[in-house]
Amino acid sequence: MIFNPEYECMDREARKKLQLANLKNLAETLHEKVPFYRDKMDGLGTGAADIHSLADIEKLPFTTKDDLRELYPHGLLACPKDRIVEVHMSSGTTGKPVVDEYTKKDIDIWRESMARTLAGGGCTKDDIVQNCYGYGLFTGGPGAHYGAMTIGAEVLPMSSGNTARQLMVMQDFGSTMLTCTPSYALYMAEEAAEAGIDLRKLPIRKGCFGAEPWSENMRKEIEERYGMKAHDIYGLTEIIGPGVSFECEAQNGLHINEDLFYPEIIDPATGKTLPLGEKGELVFTTLTKEGTPLLRYRTRDITYFIGEPCSCGRTTIRMHRIFGRTDDMLIIRGVNVFPSQIEHALFEIEGTEPQYVIVVDRGAAHLDEVELQVEVKQEFFSDETKGLEGLRARIQNIMKSKLQIAVRVKLVEPKTIERSMGKAKRVVDNRKL
Repeated sequence: MIFNPEYECMDREARKKLQLANLKNLAETLHEKVPFYRDKMDGLGTGAADIHSLADIEKLPFTTKDDLRELYPHGLLACPKDRIVEVHMSSGTTGKPVVDEYTKKDIDIWRESMARTLAGGGCTKDDIVQNCYGYGLFTGGPGAHYGAMTIGAEVLPMSSGNTARQLMVMQDFGSTMLTCTPSYALYMAEEAAEAGIDLRKLPIRKGCFGAEPWSENMRKEIEERYGMKAHDIYGLTEIIGPGVSFECEAQNGLHINEDLFYPEIIDPATGKTLPLGEKGELVFTTLTKEGTPLLRYRTRDITYFIGEPCSCGRTTIRMHRIFGRTDDMLIIRGVNVFPSQIEHALFEIEGTEPQYVIVVDRGAAHLDEVELQVEVKQEFFSDETKGLEGLRARIQNIMKSKLQIAVRVKLVEPKTIERSMGKAKRVVDNRKL
């Protein structure tokens, strides 16, 4: 299903003209109304008058998460305060939270982008959407809620947690679509199996999962346990929340809502724009936002763009699913390691559960040491030490082959690793303590 063919299937040259006009208007607005951006642009000796093509966006300054924290709470506001109708923000666990302030038009933009997102996952007005993203200041719950309502679907605003009740509602109300983090979807599947509930016999056949990186193998696991088609979606509080990009039925990259959010891929070290297809850091400019629009926001997420046409008919550029974040990347003895690499390898190993924790420490010789704690399926966890030792050695060898570093593997019993109702915590880096 394509929610808005006029914009999602727009001629690319026409879209570029629209993007350029909105970019010039944005640069002018930010220079006039936001002192932070005025100082940045004046310092670079550039402004709206210097934007003659989309390539000229490179003349404009970047914005970082540190900037947002320093400007907390209202330093990026680009309209009168009395026009703000809703506020969302990040958790702020590592400092001041980042704030997104919305006008009524911004909420309408969010509704539109999330309607496109859920429609890409197959949502129609006939669906019953069980929304298990968190509500409140977190953008996940409200974003999915707005999108489903815009399509005309029935929404069950469950939020996260209370899994027994989630499963009861899923059965009693006949939910046909699930929205939550992929790790919570798997946790619900575990609890369902333990309660004797066969999810494959329920009407739920569609899912839109995001808010954390997840692998292709994790997708297969979710699809197998639910008997559904699982779609990846992407967004972030700083830009608008969920709804920035999404997978269609082809599940071959995430379509970016380019008329609303202008994307770039840059070299994270130099800030230079990279050619199409080259992996780098994802950057977004909010082309149409009024409350707290952002110019060239560095997401820290690593991906690349897919330029080939999509079989679904949309003409928007696609991004590969997120590989990891520049700030989540572990550097182990000089080797770059993303947790998603470990996850991808684990899902190929029979006998393990999709639950793991990576613990990084400094060894006695001041060298990095990595312990990978992996849950083992109940039928494999027995007194047969030889069998467990064989599994442990197999995981260790696969990790060495995939990551090019030695990893100490610790096999643990099912349900040992703490579950999350939201984003899963996969890394404990004791080197920073």
